[in-house]
Amino acid sequence: MGFQTEFNSVCKFKSKQELYELLEYGRGKMVKSGFRVFPTGQKVIAYTPDNEAIAIVKILVSIAEINFQGEEVTEVEMELVRKLTEEEARVQTALAYEMFFGEQA
Repeated sequence: MGFQTEFNSVCKFKSKQELYELLEYGRGKMVKSGFRVFPTGQKVIAYTPDNEAIAIVKILVSIAEINFQGEEVTEVEMELVRKLTEEEARVQTALAYEMFFGEQA
């Protein structure tokens, strides 16, 4: 049982629904498996399930817990600061592939 840090690509959404709620309502929540440490109070880049940079978000709350099924999960609540411009998204996506996701196809 250990904590994994998520400081750079912290908001890599796995669920399109979670991302839609953030973009539509300006606030959202995502659930990640395992115990993770998120930079509460900081602004970070959010990525789509397809590894594309899409927005700047501020992390409001991060709660690591064991759920009723006995799984370690971390819930993260955030607010939308702003969507990225097309150029910003292109550059951030390219950097993320180089640093985190591996080479683009």
